[in-house]
Amino acid sequence: MDWIIEERPWNDPAGVALRAAQRAELDARYGSDDHEPGPPPSGDDVSYFVVAQDAGGAPVGCGALRRLDGSSAEVKRMYVVPAARGTGVARAVLTALEDAAKERGWTTLRLETGTLQPDAQRFYRRAGYHEIPLFGSYIGSELSVCFERRLSA
Repeated sequence: MDWIIEERPWNDPAGVALRAAQRAELDARYGSDDHEPGPPPSGDDVSYFVVAQDAGGAPVGCGALRRLDGSSAEVKRMYVVPAARGTGVARAVLTALEDAAKERGWTTLRLETGTLQPDAQRFYRRAGYHEIPLFGSYIGSELSVCFERRLSA
């Protein structure tokens, strides 16, 4: 399947809707809305945000990067609508994020996912990420699993 993956502003309506769908799905999975340690990403701290659309123009996924320091960034708000899962769009969004990180000179991507998200953990492992100790605001969280990948040029 072909997708159009393009950078959008954080407040883009398709992005807002995708992030709301992600939030609702995670709220249901965790049984509450208290499952995100640390500050949520915002338009003030997200360096790069993309929305993926299917061939018909429907938004099917999104992802963001939040800079951590001079050489690393955090993957935030990776989400694919249920109907598009297993099609490769998640990998395409992640590749777009990795390419954007390289363009910015960032050599490391980190991320946090949840203990109740084994599907996400498998996805990141298959994409070359390895589990690391909890970092930043995730230290001490009982709901978090963190991953990292060093990017090659």
